[in-house]
Amino acid sequence: MTISSMTGFARVDGMTDGLAWTWEARSVNGRGLDVRLRLPPGYEVLELPAREAVAKRLARGNVSISLSLEKQQTNGSVRLNEAVLQDVIKAAERVTALSGASAPDAAQLMMIKGVLEAADQMAEASDVRAARERALLKSLEAALDKLAEARRAEGTRLHDIVIEQLIQIERLGSDVRASPSRTPEAIVARLKDAITRLFDTTAPLDVERLHQEAMLLATRADVEEELQRLSAHVSGAREILAENGAVGRKLDFLAQEFNREANTLCSKANAVDVTRLGLQLKTIIDQFREQVQNVE
Repeated sequence: MTISSMTGFARVDGMTDGLAWTWEARSVNGRGLDVRLRLPPGYEVLELPAREAVAKRLARGNVSISLSLEKQQTNGSVRLNEAVLQDVIKAAERVTALSGASAPDAAQLMMIKGVLEAADQMAEASDVRAARERALLKSLEAALDKLAEARRAEGTRLHDIVIEQLIQIERLGSDVRASPSRTPEAIVARLKDAITRLFDTTAPLDVERLHQEAMLLATRADVEEELQRLSAHVSGAREILAENGAVGRKLDFLAQEFNREANTLCSKANAVDVTRLGLQLKTIIDQFREQVQNVE
């Protein structure tokens, strides 16, 4: 299965009942799943289902989601609020009766606030708002699907890079194993040189020191255990890459194990070629860890 990255971006636009909106969703790498929502005032009801929708699709990453709204220009239609008009007429009649002033005409009545309402000022029915919220959530789900797809596309690129790095780690391990400095003849030659240096000194020969020198050379020359573990880690990484679901944490742990073996190998190196190969190995492992830090 192709791995997913934690990096991605998606945008979805929508419109209904004179309201246009835009969902933007972006994500970057993170230790767990951290969702941050930015919703317009009055739309807080969308927060819980939005978080649930994210959790269904993504396992890790810092995810930022924003919703922006824009009311479309209306046709300027108005509605007569008859209930308010009746109350105004009753009040005007009472004022006329008490003061003897002339009754207001229709034009004056319509100028009173609340008698005429613009279309976008009318109270919204609960079912209309519920339908709009459903449309917004459906649009969000489409944005999250696009975000997940973007993360998978980036994951495909990451997969190819990580596989190539594993090949390089495996090749460098083979080069260390094949190093001429690890042959018995080379080890014996280095041991003879060490013995010669000991005999060339004016001090009497220290048998215990000679033994320690021989053991040190033999131990430093033996990196077979580290090479075997490196090979096992490479196989383990390939198995992890074939798994389903979020595998980034497993790969990150393996990167630490790779680095531990490379450090030990470098510390044991007693030949220039092994040291050079060990440093190359550490460089590739550092690059490997940088890449898997972004794997979901």
